[in-house]
Amino acid sequence: MAQSVVLELKDITKSFDNVQVLKDIDLTVHEGEFVTLLGPSGCGKTTTLRIIAGLEFPDGGQVLLEGANMENTPPEKRNVNMVFQNYALFPHMNVQQNIGYGLKIKKVPKDEIRTRVEAALKLVQMEGFEKRMPAQMSGGQRQRVAIARAIVGNPKVLLLDEPLGALDLQLRRQMQLELKHLQKELGITFIYITHDQEEAINMSDRIVVMRNGTIEQAGTPDEVYNRPRTSFVAKFVGSANVLTGTVTAIKGDTATLSHGAGTMGCTLYGRSAKVGDEISLAIRGENIAIGRECTGGDCLMGIMAEKSFAGGMLRIVVRLSDGTEVVITRQGINFDYDLGETVLISWAASAASAVDEEAAE
Repeated sequence: MAQSVVLELKDITKSFDNVQVLKDIDLTVHEGEFVTLLGPSGCGKTTTLRIIAGLEFPDGGQVLLEGANMENTPPEKRNVNMVFQNYALFPHMNVQQNIGYGLKIKKVPKDEIRTRVEAALKLVQMEGFEKRMPAQMSGGQRQRVAIARAIVGNPKVLLLDEPLGALDLQLRRQMQLELKHLQKELGITFIYITHDQEEAINMSDRIVVMRNGTIEQAGTPDEVYNRPRTSFVAKFVGSANVLTGTVTAIKGDTATLSHGAGTMGCTLYGRSAKVGDEISLAIRGENIAIGRECTGGDCLMGIMAEKSFAGGMLRIVVRLSDGTEVVITRQGINFDYDLGETVLISWAASAASAVDEEAAE
């Protein structure tokens, strides 16, 4: 991956009607990166994208594109393009006219427009659709045309605001693969918005998790999934279990915690902690073992509260003595524990990470 910086957001703030929607956003994006802004509705994802595009101006902070300050620079003067969920195609123009419209406005020669439109259509596998009208195409085809229109001008950064949100599941997954392949082929920096954690994990070089107008964590999919920084990230990305206990021992970067239902371990990942501190850990359901005996050093006791099947995946809920419910997932359907039965759960300390509690307010 190229390491040259293409985009910087520095201390970006934004309010609407005296409600602050972005709070001190700092983000650096490198050339050729696929960066996803992930978070629930209202967290500030779209506002961030619109500020990058120049459709909104921040109340404070700077947007730097290739080192140049974009303050008061209108959208048409920025080397970025945007793809929307609703496609935003001109209904009275055919595919060729829609894709070439921006080039026509910039007074690019007709022959060059034709050549670039053909190249863009080839990239999105839509050759032969030049004369088709938007109303004559499926949702997936219209989205491909919208993407072709966005890339035909060779933008430095392509902004995509939930572009697959209106598609059915099968087509959505197909388009995820196509978009990722297209991004790598073009080498264009993509900044992508979604609230779908699986989509973010599958497509991104880096994920920026947002909440309440702040960045909770930015990192690779592996870092965000396996080493969440906060309990919010742990629960939002992959629905991890978050448990709290008191530190009873620390060895290197590993802590042992006491809990009303037993003992448990986690990796601190450099966090400061000492014996007697109360800290929280995150553990994924797929990393939890269940049994009738404690075969390892640390175990928690609970009652089998629920079990259900979803395809080939078994979802188990164990209720601990303090009422906390721990969700365990495992492949296959063979499981010989009964509801109400006392069980013991455990995990390797390396599979659990210490997390901060709800960083954003």
